Amino acid sequence: MSSGPDTTQFSELSTRAIRTAGGSKKPARAGSKAGGMLLLALLPAFVVLAAFYFYPMLTVLVEAFTHPQPGLQNFEWFFAQPVNLAVLWRTLFISFWVMIICVILAFPFAFFMTVVKPTTRNLLMLIVLIPFWTSMVVRTFAWVVLLQDSGPIGQFVALFGVEELGIMRTPTAVLIGMAQVLLPFVVLPIYATMSRIDSRLLTAAISLGARPSKAFVSIYLPLSLPGVASGALLCFVMALGFYITPAMLGSSQDAFLSTLIQGQVQGLAQWGHGAVIGFVLLFVTLLILGVAQYIGKKTGSSVQDMVGGSKA
Repeated sequence: MSSGPDTTQFSELSTRAIRTAGGSKKPARAGSKAGGMLLLALLPAFVVLAAFYFYPMLTVLVEAFTHPQPGLQNFEWFFAQPVNLAVLWRTLFISFWVMIICVILAFPFAFFMTVVKPTTRNLLMLIVLIPFWTSMVVRTFAWVVLLQDSGPIGQFVALFGVEELGIMRTPTAVLIGMAQVLLPFVVLPIYATMSRIDSRLLTAAISLGARPSKAFVSIYLPLSLPGVASGALLCFVMALGFYITPAMLGSSQDAFLSTLIQGQVQGLAQWGHGAVIGFVLLFVTLLILGVAQYIGKKTGSSVQDMVGGSKA
């Protein structure tokens, strides 16, 4: 007699299981449709990237190995010429110091943006964003006017007995011009990270007996390092490919790799030489990104532990 209810319950459970299984297919189908629509929406972006980025990049790589004839003669030319290696070193050296200058200037500016009133913060953000609305050529021409001996800065230092400013056509002028252009790219990532740091952490550390400087170095600075690293890496990579600012503010002795590419391609019609310089620049950039990612993985766990501990 007891088999009847058991059979009924079993049939009901089976029916529910079948309905549940059938119903579970609907979200999967909906998810597949959403994925298909997403890929369709991203298709124009993929086409643009393929046409205007991947294809030219592939063409440059092919030219490096095939122009004027297949072989490695272009690479031999690049590494056999001391001038090319000197330009590569100069590009890395000046880009590194531009990165250091931008980080030193951007860190206190971004920190100040996090402690001021919203009205002042909006004004400071406007100051950061204004350079994006001005052409780089215009800004570089402005530095040409300011840094020449007869410019406003030269006239000001002349009041103190300095007859000649002597900054134009020097690495110092290139550093100043590139730092001014790249500074907003460092301020924004640092500010984005600092704005998410709970200021009560410093208050708690000070209330427990830590000096303000010790609390800042031990707590606030490590938590802001991801933003500093992002801004510094972005600045360094962008500085490697600069052309206008070194060409206008520097001399032929301060040429960058980009200037060398322009001279080989447009001046000498050596497409293979220009392509191999571009290949070296791309390789150096990817190498720097790879090293930065490796260091980030090694040090990221400790930063995340600190963030997790602070939230706890």
